[in-house]
Amino acid sequence: MSRNIKRWTVGLLCGALASAAFAVAPVAEAATEITVWHAYRGDEKAAFEKVVAQHNATQKDAVVRTLAVPYDAYADKITASVPRGKGPDVFIFAQDRLGGWVEAGQTIEPIDFFLDEKVTAQLVPGMMPAMTYRDTVYGLPLNYKSIAMIYNTALVKTPPKTTGELVKLAKGMTDASTGRFGLAYEYSNYFFHAALMNAFGGQVFAPGPVPVFDSAQNVAAIQTMLKWYRKDGILPAEPSSTLIASLFNEGKAAIVFSGPWFLGEVQDKVKYAIAPLPTVDEAGGKPMRPWLTVEGVYVSAGSAHKEAAYTFEKYLVSKDAAIVLALEGGQLPTNKAVYADPRVMKNATLQGFRKQLDTAVPMPNYAEMTLMWSPVTTAMNKIVKGAATPEVALKEAQETVKGNIGKLRKGK
Repeated sequence: MSRNIKRWTVGLLCGALASAAFAVAPVAEAATEITVWHAYRGDEKAAFEKVVAQHNATQKDAVVRTLAVPYDAYADKITASVPRGKGPDVFIFAQDRLGGWVEAGQTIEPIDFFLDEKVTAQLVPGMMPAMTYRDTVYGLPLNYKSIAMIYNTALVKTPPKTTGELVKLAKGMTDASTGRFGLAYEYSNYFFHAALMNAFGGQVFAPGPVPVFDSAQNVAAIQTMLKWYRKDGILPAEPSSTLIASLFNEGKAAIVFSGPWFLGEVQDKVKYAIAPLPTVDEAGGKPMRPWLTVEGVYVSAGSAHKEAAYTFEKYLVSKDAAIVLALEGGQLPTNKAVYADPRVMKNATLQGFRKQLDTAVPMPNYAEMTLMWSPVTTAMNKIVKGAATPEVALKEAQETVKGNIGKLRKGK
């Protein structure tokens, strides 16, 4: 046998053996990788990453990777990247941008096809509308946040239940000459002011949506706020979040209206408790109804792994995930079973914000919401500084938003 023939024969035999081995032991395929974007930091980030690790431990064919995005750039990054197929498979954000992203297209995948009653039945009532736009469901609600009454227990023994009680208590604790105030909150910020607006039956948009900033109800709500500030004198001037935290930590603000995010600014020496916002005597005893922000978990429209992405979504709203997010991350999960857990029941902070949920109102998720903030902020600043009456400033904001909506609908 020639040397060349021998080489050919040996090569053919080796090839046959390799083919046989390949047939007996197939090469394992790499797991599908799912990327999720979020803006969590500190304990929230650590708890979320623990939940992701728990989910990954239950999966054989998919693994989730996380990417923390700075909050200030987060919304713009989603808007710019996801429609171009450059973003994540899953992202987490509050519902106020939902309508805009749906209208823009190629950003969020509808999940009606995947959704079933077993998933929604485990959620706190009233959460799904925040994830619904034009009768289509686009996400699962993960956590919720709203402002409530946070009070210094060394200064306030019994939290006021009405605005009449609030003003009386706050007056007794206010001394502007020494920088002491009975109440502090960002009253010129419309997100915080909305609690009063909703008590009076006001709103920023009527169905359509149609701007209704200058309604009689909205004017009455602002007049009540101005009374607290100007006549009763219980509120500090130019109340920035930094000033409010400083006043509370120094024992110079007895009561603060704020949300769970504020607690990270409170020093250990300050002992506090959480209670629902008071009912409003000026509004016929109706409760203050703060805007509720609901963090949704969304599947990106361009994801190549939508089924695996939705499986991850479902796990995030499960009780197993919710326990970690609540106890270790200080979050307020939408899974209702978590609030019956003995450890959560003993957590006064979580239970305090959970009670506020009963009167909270989901923030509108209209696409037009993004057009509201700048004009309304300008109006509130004019009103507080006395540069315009509530009627005039709100009317100006309304006309500005109407014009911007017109441009939006014409595609300009």
